[in-house]
Amino acid sequence: MTTDKIIDGKAFAANFLGIVSKEVKRLKSSHELEPGLAVVLVGNDPASAVYVRNKGERTREAGMHSFEHRLPADTSEEDVLTLVAHLNEDATVHGILVQLPLPHQIDEQKVLAAINPDKDVDGFHVTSVGRLWTGGDALVPCTPYGCLLMLKDRLGDLSGKRAIIVGRSNIVGKPMAALLLAESCTVTIAHSRTQDLPERCREADILVAAVGRAEMIMGDWVKPGAVVIDVGINRVEAPERGVKEDGTVKTKLVGDVEYAEAIKRASAITPVPGGVGPMTIACLLRNTLVAACQQNGIEPPVL
Repeated sequence: MTTDKIIDGKAFAANFLGIVSKEVKRLKSSHELEPGLAVVLVGNDPASAVYVRNKGERTREAGMHSFEHRLPADTSEEDVLTLVAHLNEDATVHGILVQLPLPHQIDEQKVLAAINPDKDVDGFHVTSVGRLWTGGDALVPCTPYGCLLMLKDRLGDLSGKRAIIVGRSNIVGKPMAALLLAESCTVTIAHSRTQDLPERCREADILVAAVGRAEMIMGDWVKPGAVVIDVGINRVEAPERGVKEDGTVKTKLVGDVEYAEAIKRASAITPVPGGVGPMTIACLLRNTLVAACQQNGIEPPVL
């Protein structure tokens, strides 16, 4: 049945969060250590505010400390850097996340570079990137790690699989390639300018779409039996849903893959929404747990 092909990210994330919560409880019981996650939000971007609120709720549900720092949009770069320096020194804070994007007056790269790599639960610091690519103990970017967990759940051993990642961002594409290489996959990183992209996709046992273009990857680009992980979240007009009260056309979320056709060929596929998204926060809390263990000389659980 078609429904058997759908990778339910919500259910997967809920189960994974349950495992993280049990490990947090064990850490508190055996070491009297409660992991703490600090989130910094500058400005009042609605989407970022909702995301930060959800992170706080999931953090507390997992039994962790949640520290939220909400700063006005006109906060100076110096003040943000001062806050990051304080969080670096705070022993109760084991993970630091600065919500992006930041206002124009603040250099994002300078702020990310100021975070202690051992507390970099987003995995964006250059030291974290270096650790990942050289096989060190890295805090891995959350979205790619969530994708990897879902792939291993469906396929088991990934060794020898041919994988293509469409998208070359520092947040998803590049770290996803590093993770799949570490699993002994044969990896291709492609993008919108790759020649013969449809043919390259048709060769892959694993297709990860993270290019940021609505339904760019057509269904017939998918190799029969491949597993498709769609990271894209794109809002497009949906005339079939009618119009809003203000007369504008209603919208819907779609991925980077032409889902209705791709599901006919794939052995498994993530939907949008409800696929990769829920795993991002789950893996953020996993990273916070691991960071807390590492900072206190405790062997972290394998999650």
